[in-house]
Amino acid sequence: MTPREALASLWQPAGLPHEALHFAHLTGADPVFPSSFKVGTAAQSTIAAAALAACEVGHQRGVARQDVSVDMLHAAVETTGWFSLDGQSPELWDKFSGLYRAADGWVRIHANFAHHREGALKLLQLDPATAERADAERAMLAWRAVEFETAAADAGLVATALRTFSDWDASEQGRAIASQPLFTIERVGDAPALQLPPLDETQRPLEGIKVLDLTRILAGPVGGKALASHGADVMLVNSPHLPNIEAIADTSRGKRSAHVDLASDAGKATMRELLAQAHVFVQGYRPGGLEALGFGAQQAAAVRPGLVYVSLTAYGTLGPWSTRRGFDSLVQTATGFNHAEGEAFGDGKPRALPMQILDEATGYLIALGACAALHRQQREGGSWQVRVSLAQTGKWVRDLGRVDNAFAVGKPGYEPFAQTSESGFGVLRAIAPSALLSRTPAGYSRRSAPPGSDPAHW
Repeated sequence: MTPREALASLWQPAGLPHEALHFAHLTGADPVFPSSFKVGTAAQSTIAAAALAACEVGHQRGVARQDVSVDMLHAAVETTGWFSLDGQSPELWDKFSGLYRAADGWVRIHANFAHHREGALKLLQLDPATAERADAERAMLAWRAVEFETAAADAGLVATALRTFSDWDASEQGRAIASQPLFTIERVGDAPALQLPPLDETQRPLEGIKVLDLTRILAGPVGGKALASHGADVMLVNSPHLPNIEAIADTSRGKRSAHVDLASDAGKATMRELLAQAHVFVQGYRPGGLEALGFGAQQAAAVRPGLVYVSLTAYGTLGPWSTRRGFDSLVQTATGFNHAEGEAFGDGKPRALPMQILDEATGYLIALGACAALHRQQREGGSWQVRVSLAQTGKWVRDLGRVDNAFAVGKPGYEPFAQTSESGFGVLRAIAPSALLSRTPAGYSRRSAPPGSDPAHW
């Protein structure tokens, strides 16, 4: 697909007016990063779709449409999620995260959280207090790849065996993903159209729209950040008991950041109070997780009729892996990207994509879906659920096509696209929004702050 075809492939299922596409201006062409996949097109088209959809919500609220310009190189750099704090870029990967040779192939382990790291090492019969990476590499050689993957999943850990595209396509989960659209937007209840305050042309298109962001890793926070960049009042809600990754310093730009303990009665009461005024609810819990706490889609819509409820999963809602934990790096490995990228590079080793594009693109699809459902809610009333998954985004990235001789392209520099701001984590230097709006520039009106920095009320 060309960039414009990629954008159209997102816009059509969103159900937004076709004429709005005339206001999108896309520049640049793949390759912009060393990858055999069209990662630049994936970044540019999803970022453009999210921004254009935000503008369409603004147009529905009484202001003229805006031109949305996105340069591919800037968009691709934005999806790397690069940032520094006080002049230092943090190490984003634990030393035990990554690919390991197994007896009959490869396994990727995600060990960025202590409980995942310790669980994987214990599964390898190693002592987490003393083990080194070399010990884990030797121990993995005694395992068959799929057997370790299965044992890890049964233990609630996060590891996947390396597959080819054909292996994945032939699997039951691969077939389940192939049977589903990229994302879905469906009505889940009756409600009148919520009255959104009108805008004037100096206001960003999502001003006055309240978003609850119950996500941690990485796609959900990116989606909330995208909505915040176009004016939404986004509240990141973390559990006081769960860890976060370093990228929260970047993805919290533009957001409030509050603690709510949904395991307590008081926390549930606070969440209901927040929900009663929210327009959008974004969550990345495993399927069934929030229902058990009383905040599934139907339950939340009962508290706030007219709500747009966005659900993020790793592997979709159908198939044997529908409840399995997963992160971008693992989905890349399981679904064939690492094998295909390594094959294209020609050194015989699996190779990751140059950024976590499944996470990042899915984040912008969250923003697109939320805005499309808001637009529909204003037209038709009702409560709405949007569903996205990393694996479904991966299938779409495959469908964009491949790039020849892409590894001759060097990795671009980030500095031309970076901006500096004060944050609750230190001096933050991070990538500026690549979506350039002709009238209301995208940006972040709140500084990034650690979880719990803000009170849990609007």
